[in-house]
Amino acid sequence: MRVSAVVLQDGAGRLLTVRERGTHRFMLVGGKHEPGETAEQTAVREAAEEVGVDLDLGRLVRLGRFTARAANEEGRTVESVVFTHPPVPMGDAPASEIEEQRWLDPRERPWPDDLAPLLAEHVLPALSPGE
Repeated sequence: MRVSAVVLQDGAGRLLTVRERGTHRFMLVGGKHEPGETAEQTAVREAAEEVGVDLDLGRLVRLGRFTARAANEEGRTVESVVFTHPPVPMGDAPASEIEEQRWLDPRERPWPDDLAPLLAEHVLPALSPGE
């Protein structure tokens, strides 16, 4: 399964995590590619759909391409291109597919045990190398 995700941070360095309706794991904002979309276009579209933010395609910075166990689909793996984006104003109301959103300070350990494998095993370590 191929997806794009984006690290959305506030001015304090916390990152936004979301939990989709009917699931138990928190993950980054993002989702599956639509036909003909680039990874960047997917990240921008998903951020608008899931949390109502308008990202600037030109300000996305590629953090990396990671492969991990899928958080909500047993026995599957996810390959994700993950981007960062400078802080943007955030709304309070997630989209209908998002049950809950939560801010996470990556410097505070231990990290919650309900994070998606991609976030816990790859993205958070990439954001804080050497720790």
